[in-house]
Amino acid sequence: MDLTACSALDLSQLIARREVKPSEVMEAHLARIALVNPQVNAVISLRDPDQIMAEARALDDVAPAGALFGLPLAVKDLLNTKGIRTTYGSPLYADHIPEADDLIVARMRAAGAVVIGKTNTPEWGHGSHSFNPVHGVTRNPYDLTRSAGGSSGGAAAALAARMVPLADGSDMMGSLRNPAAFCNVYGFRPSWGLVPTDAGAETFLDTMATEGPMARDIADLALLLGVQAGPNPLTPFGQPAQDYLGAVRAAPDDLSGKRIAWFGDFNGQIPFESGIIAACEAGLKTFESLGAEVVPVQFPLPMADLWHAWVTIRSFLNFGGKGAERHTPARWAQLKPETQWEVETGAGVTAEALYQASKIRSAWYAHAHQLLADYDALVMPVAQVWPFPADWRYPESIDGQRMDTYHRWMEVVVPVSLIGLPSLAVPVGFGANGLPTGIQIAGRHGSDAAILAMGEAWHRATRWPEKNPPRI
Repeated sequence: MDLTACSALDLSQLIARREVKPSEVMEAHLARIALVNPQVNAVISLRDPDQIMAEARALDDVAPAGALFGLPLAVKDLLNTKGIRTTYGSPLYADHIPEADDLIVARMRAAGAVVIGKTNTPEWGHGSHSFNPVHGVTRNPYDLTRSAGGSSGGAAAALAARMVPLADGSDMMGSLRNPAAFCNVYGFRPSWGLVPTDAGAETFLDTMATEGPMARDIADLALLLGVQAGPNPLTPFGQPAQDYLGAVRAAPDDLSGKRIAWFGDFNGQIPFESGIIAACEAGLKTFESLGAEVVPVQFPLPMADLWHAWVTIRSFLNFGGKGAERHTPARWAQLKPETQWEVETGAGVTAEALYQASKIRSAWYAHAHQLLADYDALVMPVAQVWPFPADWRYPESIDGQRMDTYHRWMEVVVPVSLIGLPSLAVPVGFGANGLPTGIQIAGRHGSDAAILAMGEAWHRATRWPEKNPPRI
């Protein structure tokens, strides 16, 4: 049995039945990392393998306890991991070793996961291409000359290459969804507030970024979300967790009676590379084959308004988080140009501009939920481009249209991120270029279990991550 090809849930059940030992699971995954990671560069700051194996062997004779008992986990390098190098992709923190876990890491450890190292990310998570001056670039397992996306690119690539059975990620601007599309896996952005942040930083205004799960099937997403979710009593706006795995297991095989709104190319307001929309629309036939009604819908607001609101609020928040670095020239000089742009743009945001951006955001929330009174899900592409060359910083144009910022090529994820909807990125197959892409299935706030159940019907019908694994 190839343990690296097994799902996390299958591994958990094998361990629980004492058919496989945690040390055997760990040995198989460490061997896989040794074989393929030098080419992909997804797993970074790997702990001493002897120490990892000793920790796994210590679990062999322990009664299994916890949803992730004995499973290897590499944590995204934007989260603090006690005793394990955590750099945020920044040379300012190249040798940083935290003294405590972040909340979500602590929850995953408490569920029995064995943290083996980290997964690569762009510096500070800025940009959907996972490269940085500390750890280098993460490459796409389907084409090692291409990007794995980001900012959870290391997580997606590690999953696709069978180096880990499941992975955590985070998503402010598509960082769970875009790399899932680039790497033919699943990424789930939960309803905002469901997976809480840590106390200590600003927690009232920053309501767009969230942690979430990534996996090669929907049951594993539900398994990990169940560990991550639930309020943090020290932070506001917490949401109660549900039985996500139960909802997935109970999901019907079809989607009869479901109505799905399809935004397509957003009335021509967003550029897409050739073949992306065609691949997505071919994928929509899966919905129809499962009994759902797919309805093309005009996007109700000017995308230019949403983009303006997005840039205003995002840069304002990034100024709050990184603006102090401007006062220390030596540190400021070490920030990537994209981060400097965020801070400098945010420094110019006025109170009036922030208020107007919030009004646009509020109007879109109302429009979205009016639509979701008539439709079970809003579906749209999850990427505007195919995985691009790994030596690029970012795509500078799409279909002849110049991108005016480093992240404009990701505009399609903004409608979800701006208002905190749950959104599941699912694969739709491969283009003529042999590269993967996907669509995102978004629902009303709080409908996470229902969206995952829809995703389970999709997975049973398609099984793209299983049918076409990368060959490295």
